[in-house]
Amino acid sequence: MAGTVVFDLDGTLADTSGDLIAAANACFEGRGLGALLDPIADALIAFHGGRAMLRAGYARIGSDYLLPPGAEDEDYPRLLGHYGDRIAHHTKLYPGTEAALDQLAEAGHRLAVCTNKPAALAETLLRELGIRDRFAAMVGADTLPVRKPDPRPYAAAVEGAGGTIAQSFLVGDTETDRKTASAAGVRVALVAFGPEGEALSRLAPEAMLAHFDDLPMLAQDWLGA
Repeated sequence: MAGTVVFDLDGTLADTSGDLIAAANACFEGRGLGALLDPIADALIAFHGGRAMLRAGYARIGSDYLLPPGAEDEDYPRLLGHYGDRIAHHTKLYPGTEAALDQLAEAGHRLAVCTNKPAALAETLLRELGIRDRFAAMVGADTLPVRKPDPRPYAAAVEGAGGTIAQSFLVGDTETDRKTASAAGVRVALVAFGPEGEALSRLAPEAMLAHFDDLPMLAQDWLGA
């Protein structure tokens, strides 16, 4: 029996760190602070969200600059604006993504996305990457009043794709995804090709994916086909 495979987006389907870091740096540059984050060294910070990037940058400001109160709340919407303007400039799908999605679909599995990226930005990015039509459902950070690791967005993604929780699993790249799967009572496969790499094994996922080539067989083992 086929089932539903639910994917996180940033750091799972695509490496979005370069464009996220660029958006944060645009905010810092707007304050005359220069580019405070490095697109390579700080890639992991990007996958913790826009506010995490802003805070990381603020922490590097010298003592000669006084950050005004409310700077984060001012800069966050600016960051989203900068990001939306150049959402797929540096972003690339991870190797094997499209082939794996096609093989899963051919095996009869339903596909969905459950992300903590704002829904409008997620929809835009998936279209820009040319894979939106692969997914029967897409749940973003603001689709529901709650977000991952609350299990309800995951459930909404599965149900929106026409599947059942019992016959589903999550593919992700962070502790948030591990906690989401646990809360939903499903298995999780964490990717070893994202910024944290094999270090994610510390979270004891049911599987680690070294490459998307391994996903169709994992889905067959877990969901049948």
